[in-house]
Amino acid sequence: MAHGLRARLVADNLPATLCAAALMGLFGALATVVFRELLGWTQMLLGGEDVPHGMVSLARGLDAWQRFLMPAAGGAIAGLILQMAARWLPKRGAADYMEAISIGRGVIGLRQTLARSLSSIFSIGSGASIGREGPMVQLAAMFSSLTGRFLLLPPRHLRLLVACGATAGITSAYNAPIAGALFISEIVFGVISSATLVPLVVSSVVANIVTRQILHYDAVFHMPHFEFVSGWEVINYLGLGVAAGLVAPQFLRFLDLSRATFSRMPFPVWLRMALGGLVVGALSVINPEVWGNGYSVVNSMLHTQWAWQAVAAILLMKIVATGASVGSGAVGGVFTPTLFVGAALGALYASCLQAVLPAGDVSAISSYAVVGMGALLAATTYAPLMSILMIFEMTLSYEVMLPLMLACITGYVIAHRIRPESVYAKSLANNERAQLAVEKSAQDKRENRADPGKNRM
Repeated sequence: MAHGLRARLVADNLPATLCAAALMGLFGALATVVFRELLGWTQMLLGGEDVPHGMVSLARGLDAWQRFLMPAAGGAIAGLILQMAARWLPKRGAADYMEAISIGRGVIGLRQTLARSLSSIFSIGSGASIGREGPMVQLAAMFSSLTGRFLLLPPRHLRLLVACGATAGITSAYNAPIAGALFISEIVFGVISSATLVPLVVSSVVANIVTRQILHYDAVFHMPHFEFVSGWEVINYLGLGVAAGLVAPQFLRFLDLSRATFSRMPFPVWLRMALGGLVVGALSVINPEVWGNGYSVVNSMLHTQWAWQAVAAILLMKIVATGASVGSGAVGGVFTPTLFVGAALGALYASCLQAVLPAGDVSAISSYAVVGMGALLAATTYAPLMSILMIFEMTLSYEVMLPLMLACITGYVIAHRIRPESVYAKSLANNERAQLAVEKSAQDKRENRADPGKNRM
């Protein structure tokens, strides 16, 4: 049976390809559900009870000294896991699913991925300011890679299978089936074509059905209904897009600076990650909202009136906490922290408008917060179409589409002029350089074995 499926996939048989994509959707959805449950159990273990509202709820239930030390302790354990994995587990294939799809052969190592996932559970479960969705997508892609390697698929077909698994992971993590398929097409493959998009859509649909049946998903962000005050208000949203386009490159530069600062520290991995956790812990003593991916805080901004001083404070603290977590080497994603920063930026922008414009000339702050999420996402990923659809699917609000479209395109254009490389393009470029260095080293070793006297004096 496996031999027959392999023959059909290699021959580009469309029904067989779509069946394989559906299977990857199932595997990817189950992988994300398992990771989510493991993370939930970790939160229950640390909190001593069920924590329905995530990491912020957990942080608020702890004493100040516990909030200060827990991220550092979790970071140290997570770092030790990564350190031991690097020393004892042989590296096989790409360390990241994007690398495996775009510049690799589609091979993702099982043991390294499981070790990194375990590390991420300790980092995220102890309060690191990163997204849990990154490890979910990596796990989903890894299972697809294992399936393709079992079938002995050639690299081109293996990469497509891994892409289907990654799409399933994104769909399951964000409850965004359309944006999940477009994310892989627009960002990872770099082109939207029917040859890749069709199987990705099939995988996305299956993954969404499975997760809805198991987890009973709803919209991630519940946005109140709003209407334009007047047609001229579109200029306000255009200004928000400009602000996002200016802020996004500085946000990415700060993350790059954080990585460079921690990498220069003469400490082992576990100690660097403990120091990063200590920064998050210190900030959480002042404001527990810096813990986790920030979903609950964004929902609070959408439904309650925040003072602009509180929004500005949590915005700055979240950026610093994210820089400390990402820079120290914690395994997780920056996608959801970017949404948080965008929401806070939009809310702060709306507060400024309400202060300078006549009363009644500005829509609800929640609308600007949602548009800010999409605008900053487009300005960091350089994928405006994906960003528009992602926010739409996460809010299920059609009313926000027009200002969202304008702000996303504006933010993308301005950010791209300031910084040509997106958050993912820079990472892929670094991975490609590292891969070329590894291949050159392997070639040198083969040449030395073929001519032992070549490098002798």
